[in-house]
Amino acid sequence: MVSGRVKRADARRNEESLLDAAAAVFVAAGVEAPVRDIAARAGVGMGTIYRHFPTRADLIIAVYRHQVQACAEAGPRLLRESATAYAALGSWIGLFVDFLVTKHGLAAALRSDQAGFETLHAYFLDRLLPVCDQLLQAAAAAGDIRGDLDALTLMRGVGNLCIGAENDPGYDARKLVTVLVAGLRQ
Repeated sequence: MVSGRVKRADARRNEESLLDAAAAVFVAAGVEAPVRDIAARAGVGMGTIYRHFPTRADLIIAVYRHQVQACAEAGPRLLRESATAYAALGSWIGLFVDFLVTKHGLAAALRSDQAGFETLHAYFLDRLLPVCDQLLQAAAAAGDIRGDLDALTLMRGVGNLCIGAENDPGYDARKLVTVLVAGLRQ
């Protein structure tokens, strides 16, 4: 693809399908999972993945950005579609946990590129803090949760609870995060 050109709709869908498959494989098996597993899940050949993402780092970064975007877009949709703002917050936090499990491998993959990692972290904060804040404010305004918690504190708490999942397959980050979110109730 020539830089600056817009991708065809089918090419964008194919790339999104690849990123969804890679994210699912990374959540299940970590960022070092074989590319053949990603290709099989996406229903494409390995050459297709390498054509889109020449290196593992390229793929990991693309998955990271794709998941941040999906998480950001999910917040307002969940607020519209959920029975309560608290339910929307809980659902969004579940998506955020899936993202964080994948994200932990990113640091190791980008160890040699501190500036690139910092750029991605800034992208993460710029996109997700406002969404989390919107969900928290809506749930607090509805009287569902206490109103004294800010988005960054909640996101850090969830992130800290997800750290153990990286090295211990028996560690249930989702269960601990559920307890955290339940503790927000009035």
